[in-house]
Amino acid sequence: MSAVSDRLPAFPWDKLEPYKKTAAAHPDGIVDLSVGTPVDPVPEHIQKALIAAADSPGYPTVWGTPELRDALTRWVEHRLGGRGVTHRHVLPVVGSKELVAWLPTQLGLGPGDQVAFPRLAYPTYEVGARLARAEHVAYDDPTELDPSRLKLLWLNSPSNPTGRVLSKEELTRIVAWAREHGVLVLSDECYIELGWEADPVSVLHPDVNGGSYDGIIAVHSLSKRSNLAGYRAAFLAGDPAVLGPLLQIRKHGGMMTPAPTQAAVVAALGDDEHVRVQRERYAARRTALRDALLAHGFRIEHSEASLYLWATRDESCWDTVAHLADRGILVAPGDFYGPAGDRFVRVALTATDERVRAAVTRLTA
Repeated sequence: MSAVSDRLPAFPWDKLEPYKKTAAAHPDGIVDLSVGTPVDPVPEHIQKALIAAADSPGYPTVWGTPELRDALTRWVEHRLGGRGVTHRHVLPVVGSKELVAWLPTQLGLGPGDQVAFPRLAYPTYEVGARLARAEHVAYDDPTELDPSRLKLLWLNSPSNPTGRVLSKEELTRIVAWAREHGVLVLSDECYIELGWEADPVSVLHPDVNGGSYDGIIAVHSLSKRSNLAGYRAAFLAGDPAVLGPLLQIRKHGGMMTPAPTQAAVVAALGDDEHVRVQRERYAARRTALRDALLAHGFRIEHSEASLYLWATRDESCWDTVAHLADRGILVAPGDFYGPAGDRFVRVALTATDERVRAAVTRLTA
């Protein structure tokens, strides 16, 4: 066991605990803007779907019910512009983090293989490479990488943590380069429905992939769009030549989305109204926090999409964390996402309206 855990970096969030204690000591309580965990209610119709499926004594299938696969294919075509999407093009997973962490292993990668991800990135991309004993490499432009040992290329648009969105032209160029060199593209698009100053595009769109899903997989999650982080509901869509073997591996591993969650996903993907309502909540919180941070002397970069503001006071990220903790506000230090973030903090929009108002008051007092 220690041999496996020794491959992993220190769990970054443990370093934030002292600052969390400082923020919690504020007379009006902590405003936690560090972890992007949803705080708003699960929409009622999704709860009802979950409850209706609660009497599920048998094992669920790894591939999901036909109704779930129908819902996934319809959504990919309706929302992402995919064409010719069949059941073979989709695969439910038990939350996207599980998938990210274990995908290199499930793909059979190991020593000598490379996994690449953005210079500023979700830490689990690196964790996945380490678990597989593969090498990891961070990039600014993936087409400048040496493709000779590169097996898996992670894209993340909209980005966590920066909120940067890759344009259709950038995605098209990267996909063409990866195909030319036989590199599998995994596009993490979990924030695609949260574009503010940009309209994010999926690698599954025909303008990007030329009408072919060869060598590309998109990762999608219902955690943020539908407040289903507690349900562990996500899925893959793309190349059947990749998803077919993954399905077999996941059958052997028993990686099954619970039956009630599958029913909830069908309800969630079949309704756009609750997504619109949640977007409006986040948009209002984003405007309030952005204005308050700017008034407090911050500069905000990118942040055109996703659930975060990427902000700096042009100082060490830990000095900024301490400064805000003294005001009862907890944020994530940018170096959690790579050394290039050492002068930024990530500010999540996932707090109640009341807590956001408290943060605004403290920042503008």
